[in-house]
Amino acid sequence: MPAPREIHLFDLGILSADTDTAVGLLLDSPKPRRAAFVNAHCVNVACSNTAYARDLRTADLLLPDGSGLALAARMQGEEFEENLNGTDLFLPICRGAEARGLSVFFFGAAPGVAAAAAARAQDLVPGLEVAGTADGYEDAKDENALIERINASGADILLVALGVPMQERWIARNRPRLRPRVAMGVGAQFDFWSGQVRRAPGMLRKNGLEWTWRLALEPRRMFRRYVTGNPVFVARALADAWRNRPRQALGQAAFVKRLLDIGIAGSALLMLAPLFLAAALAIRIESPGPVFFSQTRVGRDGKTFRMLKFRSMYRDAEARRAALIGTSDREGICFKAKDDPRITRMGRLLRRASFDELPQILNVLRGEMSIVGPRPALPEEVAAYPARARGRLEVKPGITGIWQVSGRADIDFDRMVDMDLAYARSRSVVLDLMLIALTFRAVLTGRGAY
Repeated sequence: MPAPREIHLFDLGILSADTDTAVGLLLDSPKPRRAAFVNAHCVNVACSNTAYARDLRTADLLLPDGSGLALAARMQGEEFEENLNGTDLFLPICRGAEARGLSVFFFGAAPGVAAAAAARAQDLVPGLEVAGTADGYEDAKDENALIERINASGADILLVALGVPMQERWIARNRPRLRPRVAMGVGAQFDFWSGQVRRAPGMLRKNGLEWTWRLALEPRRMFRRYVTGNPVFVARALADAWRNRPRQALGQAAFVKRLLDIGIAGSALLMLAPLFLAAALAIRIESPGPVFFSQTRVGRDGKTFRMLKFRSMYRDAEARRAALIGTSDREGICFKAKDDPRITRMGRLLRRASFDELPQILNVLRGEMSIVGPRPALPEEVAAYPARARGRLEVKPGITGIWQVSGRADIDFDRMVDMDLAYARSRSVVLDLMLIALTFRAVLTGRGAY
C-alpha cells in the first residue's frame, strides 16, 4: 500500500484519504496501531496539555474530525479528501472488522453505554464479533485488571471512549501492555450509537454545523468548548497558516487576502451558528421547502458555481421570474423589484438585515467567493454583458463590495459596473478592511436592501 497522504497542521500529520482507505490503513497493518481523531477542541487542548500533544504527535494515525480541521487546511491551500469523524467512521470500522474476521472491545462512557453501543453495532453489522465491553467508571478503576480482561478477550480492535485528553493518555500509557492490534480513542461515539445522544440532522452535518446541535443540546457543558473555544481555534489556525505561508504561488498580497477571507468567514460561521439555526427554523415554519436556496452564478474568469442563500422566496420563485422581468426597479440587466411577490414575510426580514446572504460564507470557505468583490451574476446576465462589464469577472465575486456599501439595489447597473471595475483596479487588503467596516453601516441603515 502506498504511503498515505498527510496534511501538516499544528505540527501534526493528519490523514487525507477517503473512508475505505482510512479503514484499510487502520485494520490492515500488521503492526500495532495507535489512532486518534483530531478536531478543533483537540487542538485547543493540545496547546495547553503538552503530554496530550505528545500523544497526538506519536500516534500512528491521526484522522481529521469536523469543519474546524477543514477550515485550518483551507487556510493553507489544502483540502482533506473526507471528514473522517468518529461517529461517521463507526459503521465502516465495524463492517471492516466483520469482513476481516476481527473482534472489537468497547471500553468507556457511562455504565451500560458501551454495551448498548456494542449491541447496536451487532444489529447494524450482523456477524460482527464483540470481544467484550467495559464502562469508563467502575470498570476503569482497576487499570491492571481491566487490561488483563481486554487481553484475555482476544480482541483485535479496542475502542476507547473516555473523552479528550483522557482516552489518548490512557492508550499511550498502556499501549505496550495491550494486545489488540488497533487501539483508538473515539470520544462520544458510544453515546451517539447507543441512542444516549441524538445526532444532528443531516443538513447540519453536511454543512459542518453539527457542533451547533451539540451546543443546543448541552449548552452548559459545551459552552466553553464551542462558544469560547471556536474563536480561539480560528486564531490558532490563522497563526499556523501564517507561519507556514507559501513563498511562491499567488504572492504575499493574494495569500493575505485569502487568509483574511477564511479567517472572517470561519469566525462568522462559528459565532453566528445559533442564529443560523433560528433562521432555518423560521424559514421552515412559514414556507415548506428547503432552508437553503442554491443557484448557478458566474465567478472569476467565467467559471460557474452554486451560490448559497437562505431561502427568502416561495418554492416556485424561479418559475415566476420571467413573468416579472418587466417590473424591475433597476435599469439595465440585473432584475430587482422592491415589491417582488415571490418573497415570503420571513424572507423580507432576512433581506432587510442582509442575513439571507450569510450562507455564502460557505462559498468563501470553498474558495468560490471572497468576502469583498463584485456580486456574482447569473449566467443569462453575463451573456448580455457589454464588453466593458466583463471586467467584473477578473476578480472573485464577493459577499460585499463598493456598490453594496453605496446603496445596493438603489444603484443602477452602469454605476455598479463602474464601481466594480474601480475595485478590480485598486483592490488591496486595506481597501477590503475598509469595505468590510462600511458594510456594517450599510446593514444597519438597510438602504437598498430588498
